Amino acid sequence: QVQLVESGGGLVQAGASLRLSCTANGRAVSNMAMGWFRQAPGKERQFVGVISWRGATTDYADSVKGRFTISRDNAKNTVYLQMNSLKPEDTAVYYCARKVGTYSGYRDLNNYITWGQGTQVTVSS
Repeated sequence: QVQLVESGGGLVQAGASLRLSCTANGRAVSNMAMGWFRQAPGKERQFVGVISWRGATTDYADSVKGRFTISRDNAKNTVYLQMNSLKPEDTAVYYCARKVGTYSGYRDLNNYITWGQGTQVTVSS
């Protein structure tokens, strides 16, 4: 049984940076693609980015491309989301998730089997 635990959220001003971590407990996730999603109040959960199991391939939502970077350290069973140049519209609860199956279909949250509890990111203007 895999459990995902996110950390690193907080309250920052626009333009600041944060790094979120997602650590897997109970089972290695080194052979699985991992995704980040976010959900703002009153909105649907949306795709932020994904990283392949080796870390060689990443992709991002257009809204964060060029500002956010996903990386992973499989030895530590941890995935990171580096967020730079944060904007108020980035305010949301951020979730990491473990993808099932192949790398394809990574923008669809229904293709993820395990989710963390989320960490709040609030960006003030």
